[in-house]
Amino acid sequence: MKATVTPGGGLFGPQSITWRVHTETPAWPAVLRAFQLQALHPRTIRGIAQNCLLDDPEVAHAWLRHHLDLLAVRTFGTREQAEHAYERVRGLRARLLGLDPGTGTLFRLDEQENLRWAHCAEVASHLEVARRSGVRLSAAERDAYVAEQRRVALLAGLADAPGDTAELDACVDALRPGLAATGEARRAVRRSVSPALPLRLALLTQPFALLTRPLGFFTEPLALLARPLAIGSLPAAGALAFATLPGWARRMYGCHGGQAADHAAGYAAGTMLKALRAASLALPERLVAPEISAARGLIRAVTEASGADVAA
Repeated sequence: MKATVTPGGGLFGPQSITWRVHTETPAWPAVLRAFQLQALHPRTIRGIAQNCLLDDPEVAHAWLRHHLDLLAVRTFGTREQAEHAYERVRGLRARLLGLDPGTGTLFRLDEQENLRWAHCAEVASHLEVARRSGVRLSAAERDAYVAEQRRVALLAGLADAPGDTAELDACVDALRPGLAATGEARRAVRRSVSPALPLRLALLTQPFALLTRPLGFFTEPLALLARPLAIGSLPAAGALAFATLPGWARRMYGCHGGQAADHAAGYAAGTMLKALRAASLALPERLVAPEISAARGLIRAVTEASGADVAA
């Protein structure tokens, strides 16, 4: 489903912090970072791994594509499009079960704790990637972004999502004691930084088409991965995403370098993300995804109208 961008018909609009964040920063590092965080919740990753063959490269790529498409629709599409997309998501989650091997009990994928952790990991990841990319947000604007994302949480079936950054941090801290780098989590992260590429995807495509498509949220990342010149795209994005994880999460996955290693990883990630944002914003308009281009145009129109009112 392609997002239909309107000035006031969606969950967000041209005056929202959400549009500002998602028109200025690439989505795929944030989506992968969220996945790497989500994988630390044992039931969350087991529910995914037991119901989705992530070891199959084509399935894994389709899973990432689904999340990127869902992000575009809920951010820039109409309310009806977002509600329809999440109605399908809720219906699928309601039918799926996972098995806790430690207790032998079954659990639902739409348990509130699973939804809460997934939501917090995603919101925190988009904010962190935006910050490291050089998007200047005040404390009030960061709070506003978290509050706006409650609209998405409600569509997903989560009733008590955090409403500001303090509540977001508190929610993450409350769930941290139950997190663990399980075997499923480690395999999931390993796949995100060194994925296998289906041979037919590597061979049955035009390599030079890469040069005609933009990067990040402004393109079809999985289409890039399907081209020989772009085989390194996802590993680079996965490594970049991993470098932006909080120190405690990186240490759970086995990184033991202390504050110096955290600083080095953060500096490298910030440099790369700033460069990626600058390159993305410099793209010719014809290479920008339609929903991004339309949203930017509406943001400019609102900004110019506000400036004209002040001048008058």
